[in-house]
Amino acid sequence: MKNYKLKIEYNGTDYSGWQIQPNVPTVQAEIKRALKQITGSEINLIGSGRTDSGVHALGQVANFQIKNELNVRKVKHSVNSLLPSDISISEFTEVDVDFHSRFDAKLRSYLYLFTNNKSPFYNELSYQYSPIFNLEIESLNEMSSNILGEYDFTSFSKKNTDTENMVCNISLARWRRVKNQIIFRIDGNRFLHGMVRTIVGTILEIAEKNKSIDEINKIVTAKNRDVAGRSLPAKGLFLLDVKY
Repeated sequence: MKNYKLKIEYNGTDYSGWQIQPNVPTVQAEIKRALKQITGSEINLIGSGRTDSGVHALGQVANFQIKNELNVRKVKHSVNSLLPSDISISEFTEVDVDFHSRFDAKLRSYLYLFTNNKSPFYNELSYQYSPIFNLEIESLNEMSSNILGEYDFTSFSKKNTDTENMVCNISLARWRRVKNQIIFRIDGNRFLHGMVRTIVGTILEIAEKNKSIDEINKIVTAKNRDVAGRSLPAKGLFLLDVKY
């Protein structure tokens, strides 16, 4: 049995997330369809994790196993030729048969991109939100440092989730400004459904209302989604990378 690892980029605007769902377009379904056409086999494509509807990826990772040995260079080219223009396989490699893209992942990184001006190039790939450019980056970073570590992040997860383990370990949460863009990056071992967008929205609400930076500690401790802030639009969020 051969095991193959894919690194994937996609613009998630027109997809209902990564994971296959009935009667809606998904990234996983598009790649599975292309792989079946090339290999002639029904592929069990395992992603490193779900991305929600409208969320993008620069470094999604997936793997699949197949009996036949594949020419990775030719298959990568063939699959990309069949995929729509908003999905691309950037890497296609053979890996150890025991590799599992989800369970072996040690670190996941996300970016949230804000822009200040209307742009035809960033309309689908960022959140145009001018008020954030009036806030101090240092203050946002100081507040964000309060979520570093291992905590129960129930307050930042969507309600009625089927996830039982709500504990995540966040190792980086940092803001930076680059000209007319502000970028928030967050790294963690795992993330809950809707967690990143709610964390970003909550931090902004606290900053905009001039509340104490300790407010976010109270929200984490409450373990209650109702006390956290708004969830920001999906279009500004990117799965940046997955480390193994």
